[in-house]
Order: sequence, then C-alpha cells, then structure tokens
Amino acid sequence: MVKIKNLNKHFNNINILKNINLTIESNKTTVIIGPSGSGKTTLLRCINLLETPDEGIISMNDDILDFSKGDVNKNEIRKFRKKTGMVFQTFNLFPHRTALENIIEAPLTVLKTPKKEAIKEAEILLNKIGLLDKKNNYPHQLSGGQQQRIAIARALAMKPDILLFDEPTSALDPELEVDVLNLIKDLAKENYTIAIVTHKMSFAREVGDEIVFVNNGEIIEKGTYNDLYNSSNERIKQFLNLLN
Repeated sequence: MVKIKNLNKHFNNINILKNINLTIESNKTTVIIGPSGSGKTTLLRCINLLETPDEGIISMNDDILDFSKGDVNKNEIRKFRKKTGMVFQTFNLFPHRTALENIIEAPLTVLKTPKKEAIKEAEILLNKIGLLDKKNNYPHQLSGGQQQRIAIARALAMKPDILLFDEPTSALDPELEVDVLNLIKDLAKENYTIAIVTHKMSFAREVGDEIVFVNNGEIIEKGTYNDLYNSSNERIKQFLNLLN
C-alpha cells in the first residue's frame, strides 16, 4: 500500500501538485485521469522519487518519507525507489543492449542478483510477455509495442511493490498498443499493485479498481468508474464526455 499525505510540488514557483492525499491499495489498480498538464505525470514521478516533493509524506508499507522536514537523504530515496517500477511513455531501452540485457541490467547493478539467476528470471519474464524468441534482439529490431513490453518486463524484473505506468501506449500506433494493454490487464488480474495514468477510458473502466480525477494539480474526485461517470462535477462530466 502506498499512502500520500499533503503532498506539494512546485516548479519555478508554480504549485504543480496541491495538497495531494491519496491511498493506492495493495493488489489493486488505481487509474489516474485528467486533462493534459494537470499534474498526473508529476504525481507518478513523485511516487517513485524521480521528482522530490517539496512537502508531504509518502509511505510504502513500512517505509515512510517525510519531505516536510527537509531531511530525506539520497540513501533513503534510493532505497524507496528500488520498490517501484516505472514504465514511461517512451521506452527508454538501452539501444546498444539486447532485450535480455536490458532486463537484467538493474537486477545485476541495483539488486546485486547473480547473473545466472538474473538471466533465468529475465527469460521467465520474456516468456510471460511472449517475446522469449526476441531475447537477443536489439531495440531497433523490435516494434514499438515489443519495446514497451520489454520495458514492462524490465520493471517487473526489479520485483517492485508498485508498478507505475505513465501513458504507456501514447507513443504507439493503435495496432501496436493492443498487446501492451492486454499485458497490463493481465498484470492487474494477477493482483499487482498498479498506478496508471491513461486517457483510454474503456481501458480505465476495465482495469481500474479506483479512478482518480486530477485537475490543475488537485484531486477533484475519486471512486469507481461509475462514480465518476455519474459525478455532478461539471469539469469531470466535460472531460469524460470528450473522451467517450
């Protein structure tokens, strides 16, 4: 479980995230929606500490980081980040390394996993995502959808407590995004703890245990998809009507 309390983040004196309070339940999928520029990606980046909050508390199970005190050190951040797996809009694979090498890199260097064990686990993941036959291919030899599935396997290889997805199909053509979405659906069914930013409402409705609507850096409403669809909030209704 991830708990966020009174989280604030500023860029150039602009308050991007405003007093965010959110619980991401273990073994559930939390879907974060809202207009572009509302702070959704920044929220994910704060959860895995690619961005450091200015204020607030983030806890993951027994680990608690209080940024209001201003004394969170790099070792604490590094330890916390190990427990998160982030999948970005773009694939960010190492171009000079094969699919297998991309997956084993972090377990070898961060977790200090023995190489034989890391390779074995990576091959299990490659089989899981249907790309074991591509293990020796370089990123330029893979389609965009295949690269994103490798990126997901790379995140899974770290055995994270939470998986974070930031618009994982936004860089893909519609024909290529299906396998990626199906893979995420399978992970949700396997009860991974997931937080995902997406504009795909049919997908959000299918996988989301809780939907969180963010606007102008604030959480406006959260609940089931039906809760938000039937919301009386005019901004939410306007947003959903545009996407449905």
